[in-house]
Amino acid sequence: MFENLSERLERSFKILKGEGKITEINVAETLKDVRRALLDADVNYKVAKSFTDTVKQKALGMNVLTSIKPGQLMVKLVHDELAELMGGNAKELQFENRPAIILMAGLNGAGKTTFSGKLALMLKNQKRKPLLAACDTFRAAAIDQLETWAERSGAEFVKHQEGSDPAAVAFDACSAAVARGCDVVLIDTAGRLHNKDYLMEELKKIVRVIKKVSPEMPQDMWLVIDGNTGQNTINQTKIFNQSFPLTGLVVTKLDGTARGGAVLSIASSLQIPIRWIGMGERIDQLVPFSKAEYVEGLFENALEDRQ
Repeated sequence: MFENLSERLERSFKILKGEGKITEINVAETLKDVRRALLDADVNYKVAKSFTDTVKQKALGMNVLTSIKPGQLMVKLVHDELAELMGGNAKELQFENRPAIILMAGLNGAGKTTFSGKLALMLKNQKRKPLLAACDTFRAAAIDQLETWAERSGAEFVKHQEGSDPAAVAFDACSAAVARGCDVVLIDTAGRLHNKDYLMEELKKIVRVIKKVSPEMPQDMWLVIDGNTGQNTINQTKIFNQSFPLTGLVVTKLDGTARGGAVLSIASSLQIPIRWIGMGERIDQLVPFSKAEYVEGLFENALEDRQ
């Protein structure tokens, strides 16, 4: 994930190689390159500037630590600030209060249905009992696609006819999950634009109806984001988060061509943890996101020996 950003950061730190101490000049030069690397990865300008300004202030303030080489100091500061930029750590799925209800929201084509199906298969392989709810009733293909995933994974499945009320599907799915002893319900909703009020109201209706089964439901609301969509994702996420308190992000299609920096901007500005990332079509290319592993991966070479 973000291999190009890792390479760019490593090159940035080479500016300080051989320097005897931190100065305003070499710090400014290094961070100018770091900021350019972040911007090229599609990180929001304000986020990138705030990030490098914070690192600069800390670097100059820590200049008294003469035992630390400039390159090592800069790597540590950028490393630690990037960890902060990524937002809070995501909580593991909780199954104490069964069934756990997870609602998937997002734009058309973000990959909600595929993600829901893959997650159901992974949970089934972990000896859980998932139920897939086909609440995208606008597209018959979406219902069929999710049903195929249910058959493939052995997950329970609830659907209505195309054109049915999505909230009714959600209610029946949650009720069925209780009756069948399911661990988790994965609610696949239709793609919706953040600026279409009637679509957002429909999603709110789904949430209200779910709460009739249990006031604590849904436990999680995840926004599924296409990793290639760029800066527009930020405003979309803000509006979704105003309507629904999002508990996590799912970033799909993060193959070799995706820059993905907008995801860093979202995690920073809204402090919404990234829960899962999709790197490709295969089931093993859906992985839980680890902030620690991601940050360590960016600095794998730089942390080895940088002066």
